[in-house]
Amino acid sequence: MLTIRLFCNQGMSTSLLVTKMRQAADKQGMEVDIAAFPANEMAERIEGIDCALLGPQVGYLKGKASKICETKNVPMDVIPMADYGMCNGEKVLAFAKKLSGK
Repeated sequence: MLTIRLFCNQGMSTSLLVTKMRQAADKQGMEVDIAAFPANEMAERIEGIDCALLGPQVGYLKGKASKICETKNVPMDVIPMADYGMCNGEKVLAFAKKLSGK
């Protein structure tokens, strides 16, 4: 099971990407738990996850997010803009897998 949390402004703009990532995981026979939340909820939402992804629109929060994630040893990075913009679930899922080391 790969547990991924995406964080953006309101937790809603990434909902389509979450759906596409789940579809990509289904095609690969991969068990995932993927959800999106507002970036201001990150500290409460990273317990026990494999990686955290920031939407490009909140990439400016990377420094703050890194500090939050470091406290729980959760790898974190910003979703590449092209993959986010194209809603490429396969590429973002692969990005999350690589980031998590799974």
